[in-house]
Amino acid sequence: MELPWAIYRDDPYWVPPLKRDVRDLLSPSHPFYRQAERALFLAVSGSMPVGRIAAIINHKHNEFHDDRVGFFGFFECLDNQEVAGALLREAERWVRDRGMDTMRGPVNPSTNEECGLLVRNYLSPPCVMMTYNPPYYADLLEGQGYAKEKDLFAYWYHVGRRIPGRLDRMVRKVREREPDLVARSLDMKRFDEDLKAIKVVYNEAWEKNWGFVPMSDEELDFLAKRLKSLLVPNIVNLAFIGGEPAGFVMALPDYNQVLKVLDGRLTPLGVWRALRASKRIRSGRCLTLGVREKFRRRGIESLLFALTWQGGIDMGYRYGEFSWVLEDNQPIHDAATRVFSAEHYKTYRIYQKRLPSPDGLL
Repeated sequence: MELPWAIYRDDPYWVPPLKRDVRDLLSPSHPFYRQAERALFLAVSGSMPVGRIAAIINHKHNEFHDDRVGFFGFFECLDNQEVAGALLREAERWVRDRGMDTMRGPVNPSTNEECGLLVRNYLSPPCVMMTYNPPYYADLLEGQGYAKEKDLFAYWYHVGRRIPGRLDRMVRKVREREPDLVARSLDMKRFDEDLKAIKVVYNEAWEKNWGFVPMSDEELDFLAKRLKSLLVPNIVNLAFIGGEPAGFVMALPDYNQVLKVLDGRLTPLGVWRALRASKRIRSGRCLTLGVREKFRRRGIESLLFALTWQGGIDMGYRYGEFSWVLEDNQPIHDAATRVFSAEHYKTYRIYQKRLPSPDGLL
């Protein structure tokens, strides 16, 4: 658990995770592991840990995509190809022994959580629930035969004092032509009811996306419980048409600015410092925006994003990140650059490697 602190001790941009959150994600009691399994490997030199990795088989992913893919995640390593190779070979052996023919990652432990290796822009801290790593990690993976499978983009934009004119005009037209459309912020007084609507949208809106795996009710409930105290209603918005859930958008304040001062632990002094830091947050991350397929191409996405943008303005935000976006999702890239004047400023990469069969053949 202490290894990352050794690796990143001199890196001003690294944000220490809460140790309890990492333990939760690795615990067999996490709802994710009711349809998945994992093995943990640690590389040690003398008495000092020098690398770690988790090997993961997500049975739900393989059933949904008709794959035989194993995953790796929670990867941390000193700048040493020998150590990285030993870790990856152990993870590969473990998934191959269970019938997998491909290794993919990093995912911690799935694409529904933090995922991807940072490969562009190491000179700024990550936003909340986004990964960070040294530049040499890409060399370690590529040196062991891993190649790009998919890139994930992050966009950065200036919030300003008003919604961009082009977006505002689009929203006005949507409201005029959709009289049955109701969009509103998250209602914490009926949180469970709104969560049901979010579940409907989530598992349908992303169904055809690369790497998507539906979340079980137990996983969504677990995630909701974890995020409930962190949600700010005016930057989480839902849309309904004729009373039926149509879409939702979820943004979070950039709590990494708080995690930075906690240094992985919830101590009384750390909590006091975190409370002070939280008052200075001036940016957020839009991490989820989806509309059910039958309600698409009606401008609902624009309305939801505009409401969240206005919420950020009301909270005094100056900047926002929109992430992550699949590299081949051209409509979103066009909207980000043309409508929101956002900049593609970070890239995260999912790597993949075909595994040899037990007889040594690919």
